[in-house]
Amino acid sequence: MADLETRIAQARGDEPADLVLRGAQVLDLVTGETIAGDVAICGDTIVGVGEDYEGREVVDLTGLTLVPGFIDTHLHVESSLVTPFEFDRCVTPRGITTAICDPHEIANVIGAEGVRYFQNAAGHTLMDLRVQLSSCVPSTDMETAGAELDAEDIAGLMGHPSGIGLAEFMNYPGVIHRDPRAMAKLRLFEGGHVDGHCPLLSGRDLNAYVAAGISTEHEATSADEAREKLRKGMRVLIREGSVSKDLEALQPVLTEMTAPYMCLCTDDRNPLDIAEEGHLDHMIRRLIALGSPPLAVYRAASLSAAEAFGLKDRGLIAPGKRADIVAVGDLGSCDVQAVWAGGVAVTDAAFAARSTIPPVGRHSVKAPVVTADSFRTPANREATDVIGILEGKIITEHLREHIPVQDGDKRPDPARDLVRIAVVERHGRNGNIATGFVKGFGLKSGAIASTVCHDHHNIACVGVDYADMALAANRLSEIEGGFVVAKGGEVLAELALPVAGLMSLGRFEEVHDGLKALRAAAKSLGVTLHEPFLQLAFLALPVIPALKITDRGMVDVTRFEIIP
Repeated sequence: MADLETRIAQARGDEPADLVLRGAQVLDLVTGETIAGDVAICGDTIVGVGEDYEGREVVDLTGLTLVPGFIDTHLHVESSLVTPFEFDRCVTPRGITTAICDPHEIANVIGAEGVRYFQNAAGHTLMDLRVQLSSCVPSTDMETAGAELDAEDIAGLMGHPSGIGLAEFMNYPGVIHRDPRAMAKLRLFEGGHVDGHCPLLSGRDLNAYVAAGISTEHEATSADEAREKLRKGMRVLIREGSVSKDLEALQPVLTEMTAPYMCLCTDDRNPLDIAEEGHLDHMIRRLIALGSPPLAVYRAASLSAAEAFGLKDRGLIAPGKRADIVAVGDLGSCDVQAVWAGGVAVTDAAFAARSTIPPVGRHSVKAPVVTADSFRTPANREATDVIGILEGKIITEHLREHIPVQDGDKRPDPARDLVRIAVVERHGRNGNIATGFVKGFGLKSGAIASTVCHDHHNIACVGVDYADMALAANRLSEIEGGFVVAKGGEVLAELALPVAGLMSLGRFEEVHDGLKALRAAAKSLGVTLHEPFLQLAFLALPVIPALKITDRGMVDVTRFEIIP
């Protein structure tokens, strides 16, 4: 930041501004009016709006509208499948100048080292990457993760400049039933910021959860759920990821009245969807197209987000605010023409000038070698609990089907869309293998396997052929994690993710191309899901109702217990 006297001098016009944006109109998110005149920038700070200025550098933006930089209020960079540096290069040109991340994916693999990697990376990105401290590593006691973070570990990570508070508190039963470990973590942040995660929680239990000091919620999946959480003081984050798609359900709730208490987030979105649809810019377009007032949408995308997370230095194009500015040709289409992040023009040259840090979490896949027999499900009764996929949601149905026992095994039945799902512990801690059934993939042959498996990130595998499942799972160990599609004893497509089995070392364009090949290979097996890989990953998350699977077995999330 430039010194105080310099900022004042440039604001008065006593000396030329470092940068002047000329010819555009500014959308004022307080009054809803548009403001004519220049925008003057000193260093990383806006110092003048609505007046005429001279500048050392002048950029002509005639015909464009300037809006504040967009703030993604909750995401896991790891789900973009690239490093923080490639994520920056992927989404900052789309107007995302602040991203509030929870690195609990990598923390579940390598612990505090993974959080520190993100904290250190935050000092090198063009966007302002904010790193929340992961609250639930692992998410429950019903899974085997590669690491644990207790209250003492979290305390050791506090105080970094990238921090805001405690990340999503997924163990909501631990909160409302006052689990001592949960209480110890919450006490660290009493009076500070704590992110929420309480799908379908209502009534007195929701009151108890909010009374613990938890202030945001990105898991609302219906308008009624969102309204109750708004009434109880929570900031509701509308989410539109690659799997969790809640935008259409929550759009009617977003009005100019509610906008101050609503924000936007992606949670988990991969480079393929970002390239084909967009990021927060996609959400803005969709919300406006569905009828939300543009003022409400742009408030949710920036000012409301800044207020919700205590970022008082941004969210408006006004003097004294951080120079996070997006130039669009049309508010409705959110067609981003240029971006400034902290006063720096977001260009290829600016990305090339950044320094980076070495990756971490290499050689993290330490799974047992599996065979076809590893995926049998010994049983003596036909009644079977089955995970029912709801496309576009990470909540699932708890189905019950009758599956015949053949030679002591319940076999996949692709004609009924009943396929085997398995989780193989891959951190080298116990070698657990759990099997079950899932409905909704449409799989007719072969197998799909992944080390992106929320949140413990063991190997998740679905298939109708046990030998192909073994091939896919074992291949993941050879490539240090990632995605594999196999059929007939051959690997049809794969994408290596050697950074903790979660992120590629390549450019996001390479990941995009790899995902296209994987999606085509999955479709050739009969898969009907738009995003089969992340949909598979969430089938192993035991904090989202109703039925999930971990390396310890099938989990009834409603009862919060492993099914015997």
